[in-house]
Amino acid sequence: MVDTDNKLNPSVLEVCKSANGVLTPDLQNHIKSLLGCDNTQLGQVLLPYAASFAQAPISSFLVGAVAYDKNTECYFLGANLEFSHRALSLVVHAEQAAINNAWLNGAQEITRMDITAAPCGYCRQFMNELKNAKQLKITLPTGETSLSQLLPGDFGPTDLGNQEALFGSKSIDIQNIDGLSEELIKHLSQVYAPYTKNVAAAELVTASGKRFYGRYIENAAYSPSLSPMQSALSQLAMSGEILAEAKLERATLVETKGRENQRAVTEAVISSFNDALELQYHVIELK
Repeated sequence: MVDTDNKLNPSVLEVCKSANGVLTPDLQNHIKSLLGCDNTQLGQVLLPYAASFAQAPISSFLVGAVAYDKNTECYFLGANLEFSHRALSLVVHAEQAAINNAWLNGAQEITRMDITAAPCGYCRQFMNELKNAKQLKITLPTGETSLSQLLPGDFGPTDLGNQEALFGSKSIDIQNIDGLSEELIKHLSQVYAPYTKNVAAAELVTASGKRFYGRYIENAAYSPSLSPMQSALSQLAMSGEILAEAKLERATLVETKGRENQRAVTEAVISSFNDALELQYHVIELK
């Protein structure tokens, strides 16, 4: 567990919050100057800042993860989320949050993960959906390892005949849809749902007008899949919002006709912290 109250630099924390946990090379240089660290240390140095975004009312166990994409040279922070009075299967793990943050914000490939502790089996399986899973490096406080070492005899996309992978799937052609924002349609076009074919995405709008998006991420083992609303709520948390205190004006879920499977879990998640928020639900037809 990371002690997130111990010696966090307020200026660095503010940079991470204002950037929603997406750290470009310029922001990295600023952080390195504030903390006096170099490139080789940065991933591990960022971990307590990532963990500071965690919201774990059940376990009180705060986890941070940092995903790195050498193509964009960006770091993407992630933290675990738990939802009071809801099934534990609805939680978002820190590794999921970091990969989700990267995927939603322009990363091309996750080449390294820094994590506060050894990933659980659920997260190892989630990471195994990445297009470069075999080459993924993982750095823990105890040293460097790889996903291949942590997950021998793995089960992945190709075992189900899926030749695509997360960060390696084709975009989906979706025309303008009445009642949906252009940004939500854009996210729909990038959904990764090779197993159920349910192209599903979510949008959250706060009272101040800020918008957060989520996409469905499926996994070959099914259970580690990340629902669109979990994806969107993770983004809301990475902006520094406390979910239980967030003033949400609108929540939208879009699913594919004949493939629907996300409405119940979406309503369960949002009702855990806002009973008054009514879900706007859309079903679309795809050619």
